[in-house]
Amino acid sequence: MSGFAPRVRAVLGPTNTGKTHLAIERMLAHSSGIIGFPLRLLARENYDRMVARKGARHVALITGEEKIVPPEARWFSCTVEAMPLDREAAQVEFVAVDEIQLCADPDRGHVFTDRLLHARGMVETMFLGAETIRPLLQRLVPQAVVETRPRLSQLTYAGPAKLTRLPPRTAVVAFSAAEVYAIAELIRRRRGGCAVVMGRLSPRTRNAQVALYQDKEVDFLVATDAIGMGLNMNVDHVAFAGLSKFDGHRPRPLSAAEVAQIAGRAGRGMRDGTFGTTAHIPPLPDELAMAVESHSFESLKHLCWRNSELDFSHIDALLDALMAPPPGPGLVKGNDASDLETLAALSREPEIRSLAQGRRRVRLLWEACQIPDFRKLADDTHTRLCARVFDHIVREGALPTDWLASQIAALSRGDGDIDTLMQRLAGVRVVSYIAARTEWVRDAAHWQERAREVEDLLSDALHER
Repeated sequence: MSGFAPRVRAVLGPTNTGKTHLAIERMLAHSSGIIGFPLRLLARENYDRMVARKGARHVALITGEEKIVPPEARWFSCTVEAMPLDREAAQVEFVAVDEIQLCADPDRGHVFTDRLLHARGMVETMFLGAETIRPLLQRLVPQAVVETRPRLSQLTYAGPAKLTRLPPRTAVVAFSAAEVYAIAELIRRRRGGCAVVMGRLSPRTRNAQVALYQDKEVDFLVATDAIGMGLNMNVDHVAFAGLSKFDGHRPRPLSAAEVAQIAGRAGRGMRDGTFGTTAHIPPLPDELAMAVESHSFESLKHLCWRNSELDFSHIDALLDALMAPPPGPGLVKGNDASDLETLAALSREPEIRSLAQGRRRVRLLWEACQIPDFRKLADDTHTRLCARVFDHIVREGALPTDWLASQIAALSRGDGDIDTLMQRLAGVRVVSYIAARTEWVRDAAHWQERAREVEDLLSDALHER
């Protein structure tokens, strides 16, 4: 290996170009590899695909809420945030990151940008994504060989249509759980059945719904924009039931590239696809429809960045490192993530400061602050949860079993409306994340199983509404 320069490759293009398939094939041709996906459902889908090829003994799944890591694991399917790049498992021949254009996302982009700048396989590295990132990628990773892949099929705008007139094999895309289930109920009454797919459903429930559609037991699918990130299903037409989404901070219009990402789920392989809107919203503007058909979009102006070279000597040193300015042009700071906001809030509490002495405890505090805020309650509930986790581990060495039991018991109820059930699902995802931290939890496998059971219960309850 002396003098060998690892290959860095970027494969860019619209949806349905075979980029992910190419990356999986390349990874499995190497003796080991890690691939990062933007959603846990994609990590799970590709984990299942890799297990079918290589066997469960040799394939690992790592997401925030789920970890399946056999002792002999050689290939890892992960969410981008969960890629194990800071331990021995990172010494792999191949590394890939999917949907690399998400470097520009103001909330999660700093994680993708960190992978773009620093994640490398010992032999080969591959970044997959949209053409919009090409100029910045070439500037920031000049050694990368960039190639463009054309779409394998045509994508055509078909205009608006009533729900009752949509063609079979249609995916209707909505942007809230309430809207998804309202549309699904209308289609079931008028068209005879449909499947529902959302990123927040449990893997078991989601897989059952996908199978319902893929096996042609139903002809319609209602989904959130989670399907835009690569979930592979046999969709001929995509109908938008809305053209704006809540981004975690405020409602905003979809960008042209986001419309294309979702519309591109129509037509797989060599089969052409169409896209349009439902009749209760305005049709797409002509220039937007043409841009989606021709896959022609403005290049990204900047990527979001946050310092990953952290100083754990003291809380204030850690905060200073996290607040460091971007190192060069093309990189900007994104929105303050919940982990940084939580750390800043807890750093003002004397009791937390007195406990967080020394590198090990400062690192533990930061890890507790990184528990995802799936619930987004806009109060201090999440901050208090992170503080409690930190306090328990410092004082007791692990989270008390009665505390974990009470967290799960509070969520283990299938009553309530859609919003209530979705909030409980978000809560159980937080518990799943905590239970997956085996160094925090005694008998972690038991608590992971309990969390899965509650996630299934809540997901099933949603479908009975």
